[in-house]
Amino acid sequence: MATTYTQGSSEGRSWASSPRPKGRADHARNIPCRNIQIYGYCKHEKDGCMYNHDAMKTAAAPSHAENLKKRFNVESPSFTPSLPDGNGSSKTNTISPKAASAAPFTPKTAKAGLAPPAAVTRSNSAEWSNSEIPEFVPQGYQQAHQHQLSEGSSSLQDPFASYDGTGGYSESDAAAAAAAAAASINPYAQDATNSAAAAAFFQQPSAFSQPLQYHLYAPVGPHRENLLAYQRSAHDFFIAENLRQEFQRKAEASLQVLPNSNLPANIEYFHSLVPLDTSNQKNTNSFGYNSWVYKATSGKDGNVYVLRRIENFRVTNDKDIGSVKAWKRIANASMVTILDCFTTRAFGDSSLVFVTDYHPLSKTIAEQHFSSFYNPRQRAPQLLVPEQSLWGYLVQLTSALKVIHGNGLAARLISPTKVIVTNKNRIRLNCCGILDVVQPAQASTLAAQQLEDIRQIGRLMLALATNNPNAVSNAKTLEVIGRTYSERFRSIMAALMDASPVNPVSKDINTFMSNIADQVFNVFDTALHYEDAITSELYRELESSRLVRLMVKLGFINERPEFSDIGQSTGQWSETGERYYLKLFRDYVFHQVNAEGRPVVDLGHVLTSLNKLDAGSDEKIVLTSRDEQNVFVVTYKEIKRSVETAFQELSKTPRRL
Repeated sequence: MATTYTQGSSEGRSWASSPRPKGRADHARNIPCRNIQIYGYCKHEKDGCMYNHDAMKTAAAPSHAENLKKRFNVESPSFTPSLPDGNGSSKTNTISPKAASAAPFTPKTAKAGLAPPAAVTRSNSAEWSNSEIPEFVPQGYQQAHQHQLSEGSSSLQDPFASYDGTGGYSESDAAAAAAAAAASINPYAQDATNSAAAAAFFQQPSAFSQPLQYHLYAPVGPHRENLLAYQRSAHDFFIAENLRQEFQRKAEASLQVLPNSNLPANIEYFHSLVPLDTSNQKNTNSFGYNSWVYKATSGKDGNVYVLRRIENFRVTNDKDIGSVKAWKRIANASMVTILDCFTTRAFGDSSLVFVTDYHPLSKTIAEQHFSSFYNPRQRAPQLLVPEQSLWGYLVQLTSALKVIHGNGLAARLISPTKVIVTNKNRIRLNCCGILDVVQPAQASTLAAQQLEDIRQIGRLMLALATNNPNAVSNAKTLEVIGRTYSERFRSIMAALMDASPVNPVSKDINTFMSNIADQVFNVFDTALHYEDAITSELYRELESSRLVRLMVKLGFINERPEFSDIGQSTGQWSETGERYYLKLFRDYVFHQVNAEGRPVVDLGHVLTSLNKLDAGSDEKIVLTSRDEQNVFVVTYKEIKRSVETAFQELSKTPRRL
């Protein structure tokens, strides 16, 4: 099947291609060679190019008839390509009459004394002259030239004066020009002469300025989990779930009350007493008197404290209660602080009450590790305590003893029922100073009491290591410990049980702590890791109230009735001006519906929208009125500016009753 083409000669007739080579060659002789039209010559002309190279037959460019016969040489004029017309002929591109009559370009720096280059004088054309469009001049360019002219710079008067003849300019002139240019257009220089240049780089004071980026959630380490975006949930915006549940349980325990109680309504300045004892059986083994523990709320500061009551105790010497003052001065993280001590008859007898800090949901060592021994109903097997946990217990107890002994005191009571567990692997020495009031000792026996404290720690650790609160210290028990734990731990247990003034390991608490310094650093490192984890969780709640404050502001502004104090005497203030699309933004965030008309309850959409609003993002959103008659395309930055402006108007408005 033959394809129809349009002949490119001046006759403009159509022809059909023939399968015969001879006929195609005959017609090709009438077609001008495109190499001559484009390049001015044809390198295949001598080799027998089949197209026409005769310039006399090329009607499209009669003015280039002589140039087409020549090859490029020194005498050849500058080449101007030509475009073929619709009939296949070519035409030479010429300058438009409007462009030819345009005014010559005159640099603006000519006012400073620079002579413009010589130009051909042409008449101005009304179509090409527009006085409303200012001419572009770089900032500081004219000032730099005026400064250099006033200093007599030869580089501006003669552009080639500093040329050294070797292909470049002298180094001194180049350095001087660079310094002058830098001094003239430096946008960071605090100078009045650079105010125009600084305006292009710095924000105007009167313009709306964004506050500091407090909206950002800084991902502070450590990062224990590497989750992808689709693996996260809404809980990732808040505190960890297990930590939140633990804090909520402790808060619930702190606020627990006992409505129908036979306990006194008030004791001194405390009220709302709740018993904390897990057993109602009386026990006189620890202090020689029956003791009870209560949780109470202070009427002075509203905080919750622990009241430990010593039943039927009569104070015979006021100096005994005065010894509590020394314990009140001790503050250590591994012991429960004593805050106050007083006597009362609110329980119907003469009772001695010690006030200490309250640690909600805390358990004693006996309840945590020896529950099957103290509670016969619970026969669940008790697991052995890991060695690392035992080292942590030992370091915390010795840390408390170091402070106590350093203040010239002795704990005198370290047993599984008087050491509480407040958190995972976190213990505190409890009931310190009670025996100094109930059973005062002679000052001469202080050194012996401090050595007894070290032995009591050894007995407690021995009970934890053997999982038996009645374990006896002997060679067989130490052999069992050696089979379960490391040899280092067994030797430390032996030194604790044999504490004496001649023992080089446990003759005093400072000497003993120096022998377990490596474990002290291990526990310290663990505590730092835990602190980092808690700090990372705390960073999540750093600006958790931002969105609440933002919703409060929107609540003050939206749906506000007529308010004439701020310039709106008629109509609703919240329905006019920029405040109108704040109402539409409220609908965009909280009142969206799906394609079926059902409400969209999406926490992710709410959090994302409010965070973008708080950040002042440049992202654009479409706000549509409820009747779909008004549509706004605004950015979060504009909405935030409207919120701040409207709220400031409300804050500055005087109230009217």
